[in-house]
Amino acid sequence: MITLEGKQVYTDLKELVDPAHTALVLVDMQCDFIEEDGAFGQMGIDLSMYAQSRARLKRLLASARANNALVVHIQNTALPRRLSDSPSQIRFNLRMHAAARGSEEPLRYTIPGTPGHQFVADLAPDGEELVVSKYRSSAFWGTNLDLLLRSNGIETVVVTGCTTEGCVESTARDAMFSNYYVVIAEDCVASDDRAQHDASMLLMRHRFDVADSSDVAAVWSAAPAGSVPQEREQR
Repeated sequence: MITLEGKQVYTDLKELVDPAHTALVLVDMQCDFIEEDGAFGQMGIDLSMYAQSRARLKRLLASARANNALVVHIQNTALPRRLSDSPSQIRFNLRMHAAARGSEEPLRYTIPGTPGHQFVADLAPDGEELVVSKYRSSAFWGTNLDLLLRSNGIETVVVTGCTTEGCVESTARDAMFSNYYVVIAEDCVASDDRAQHDASMLLMRHRFDVADSSDVAAVWSAAPAGSVPQEREQR
């Protein structure tokens, strides 16, 4: 930790991801995005990166639960009849996977009540873990995520999930703009486009703290007993 102009600033991973003030944020780990029978898989989109990151994220989630770090699941949501989509959002949608779509029809995915909207079974919320629905790429835009984090004394978010260059990076940027420390668990984020993933990671390494999930989990497991607020331990 350093002190600048009277302000204390965390500078190492142990300080940054102390479970007493850290939330693990899982972005959009939903069937439509990462399962072969989901919307993207059925289009033939390459989902191979998710198989690797998903197993590591499962281990990090188990560590967060074991060591009482706050867990927040972000659930991308698109209302039926495109009621949550503005014309500009539809244009954004049209640019996604244009070659694989095979038509001028915008993509349809993560509609409530459909299997694709659901979280994948091995990363689904457990007990009273928080779930935040979002209608845009960033988990902060138009949601109650900031309120929930501040209500639980959170200073740092460990961002994981998909896609790296899309909802993950958007969420990380807005977290920083909302005055949270941001740590990207680099082996727990993935994309269906390797080149875009690599480009995003190059950018984020210059803006955020980036760490391996095993290093984050090691900090959590070494945290002294009683460092987590009592009300969180009771969840």
